[in-house]
Amino acid sequence: MLITDVLPVDVSIVSPLAGSDLLLCAIFGGLISGIGSGMAIRFGGAMDGIEVLAVIFAKRLGITVGTFVMAYNLVLYIICGFVIHRWILPLYSIVTYGAALKTVDFIVEGLDRSKAATIVTVHPDEVCAALSEAFECGMTITEAKGYYSDSPKTVEYIVVNRFQVGKMKELVHENDRSAYISIAEIADVYGANTDKV
Repeated sequence: MLITDVLPVDVSIVSPLAGSDLLLCAIFGGLISGIGSGMAIRFGGAMDGIEVLAVIFAKRLGITVGTFVMAYNLVLYIICGFVIHRWILPLYSIVTYGAALKTVDFIVEGLDRSKAATIVTVHPDEVCAALSEAFECGMTITEAKGYYSDSPKTVEYIVVNRFQVGKMKELVHENDRSAYISIAEIADVYGANTDKV
């Protein structure tokens, strides 16, 4: 709106490839923006002040850099929608940053982002042996008790990458069909020996 009203810029063709299709422009604009931002952040830089804040505060808040930037821009575009009393461009801008968020996280965090699995089982020895042999890693185990059943159980904690999740679930249920598994995505793993938990 500012560009067309204030600056003498022809925006009749939004993109030489996507033409005036705003959805295509939003998606591919977000991908291109995300690649640029992700590469800058991965190699120690930042594209703007918000990305600097994201790098500083995202890990402290337990979220990804892309999520931090997306949250900020989501608030910004909602405010813009109320100010200009139009919602088409703010909503397309949110789509753009949604695509950028996934691209930034993909580049910054990488393909092999870790998953933390918490397994509740009544056959801990068999499950631990199968997982340790398959992934060549250690696990942390804690003795527990079921609230409703009042029966003894074991909680196992293991960190695997996203490509190992399917195999991990298969191995657990082969050794304990009633095992309960919860999986959470984690951004970083710290420790003296991160492959032995």
